[in-house]
Amino acid sequence: MARIAVIGAGAGALAAAARLAVAGHRVAVYERTETYGGALRRRERDGFAFDTGPGLLPLPAVYRDLFVKTGREPLEECVELVQADPSSHHVFADGTEVSLPNASRAGVVSAVEEALGADAARRWGDFLVRAREAWDRARRPLLEEPLWPNWEVLAGREPYPAVPHRRLLRVRQAATLAEVGEWELRDPRLRALLESHALAFGLDPRTTPASAAVLPYMEHAFGTWYVRGGLRELARAMYERCLARRVEFRFGAEVTAVREKDGRAAGVELADGTAVEADLVVAGVGPGPLERMCGTRLRGEGEVPARRDGASRTTVLLALRGARPESTPHRTVVHTRDRAAELDALSGGGLPSEPTVTVLRPDDPALVPDAGHEAVTVTAVAPPGADGAEEFAERMITAAARAVPDLRDRLLWHEVRTPEDVERETGAEGGAVPAPALAAADGRFLHASNTTRLPGLFTVGGWSHPGGGLPHAGMSGALVAGLVVEGPDFRGSQ
Repeated sequence: MARIAVIGAGAGALAAAARLAVAGHRVAVYERTETYGGALRRRERDGFAFDTGPGLLPLPAVYRDLFVKTGREPLEECVELVQADPSSHHVFADGTEVSLPNASRAGVVSAVEEALGADAARRWGDFLVRAREAWDRARRPLLEEPLWPNWEVLAGREPYPAVPHRRLLRVRQAATLAEVGEWELRDPRLRALLESHALAFGLDPRTTPASAAVLPYMEHAFGTWYVRGGLRELARAMYERCLARRVEFRFGAEVTAVREKDGRAAGVELADGTAVEADLVVAGVGPGPLERMCGTRLRGEGEVPARRDGASRTTVLLALRGARPESTPHRTVVHTRDRAAELDALSGGGLPSEPTVTVLRPDDPALVPDAGHEAVTVTAVAPPGADGAEEFAERMITAAARAVPDLRDRLLWHEVRTPEDVERETGAEGGAVPAPALAAADGRFLHASNTTRLPGLFTVGGWSHPGGGLPHAGMSGALVAGLVVEGPDFRGSQ
């Protein structure tokens, strides 16, 4: 039985802590803030409640597996899961709208045909077939297995089977998500639909590899779920599962250093000077803070370097008078009318004049003071350090009004959550939000492995393999637990 110190209490760290405790280890979690959950936070005011991080749960099987492996009560007995149906509603630049059903490829194609026409439906259906092939090729190495030692294979191999495209006298295949949209989908609304899945993680589709096609495929194939009471309830359930497995928590305990002895990680040192001995350390923090804790580089030559880039998000919390209308979609994506200008602004570190926004309108009495009010969350990608948060929030509200009739008239108050708020709550530098790992593109979209150059030190969470997003964070916890329990011969989750 090993003593294990876990740095941070985000989703990946909680998943690792629960699994390691079940395996018989003594686990203690040290969290610099006063609560658990990382980005899974809640803001409450005047009887309203809002998720300030993720608002929906894709691929819930990851967390079902966590709860099955760590206790008697399954996930559904710890939280109430509700399918978001439709999975998403889209408002395009020309005013066209489409609602995409949850976890139904045939239903999605049918909805696209009704809204955009038979040709668009055929192209989107054919694209989903190719995206499924990319998923089948990439799923295990990019989600369920530790990062391969010969990761260069993933760096050079593009799992998406792009359709050959003749241009002048040359035949080319799409290498980026934008090229998939331009050459294979053609319809500007389909292109916007495709690219929005990358943009949600702050990825520029013009430079994002075609393998990002797996992102819409995952949503269509496995569905999107809401946790009644908000995603903060998932964090609560994970925290309580850890307590039930006798994980110790110390909040307000900032780790300033990883201790080393005889060439191995040997514990942590806290800001108050307390030295904590441990046999193993699991770090759920970003690469910059972790290297400062260790005082050395943690990735050697020939390894995937730790990703440090990433856009952040601005979130506007809206308290509205008036009941939520029946049949209102839970999630609506309002697409910008000038995607090129939006991408140019974001890639240059600025805020777009008309952003693409995601509007979440949960049907959940727990989030409002009474049935005569509605709690709405509006989110847009924002570069860290960009000026003009309040002005940008006003532009976000204007965009959201395309999906929420009479929004301005119904508005009681709003609050703006900036990248600085994300940084304060999660510790991520600049409030950056990590993206999932993707193959190809010379490995630029991979995340560093869960092991490090310092024996006994492991990394977990969105900034390590397999990357960002709630499913990936949960899988990182499973991978670290497997590496600790089974050793370097661990070959992945089953």
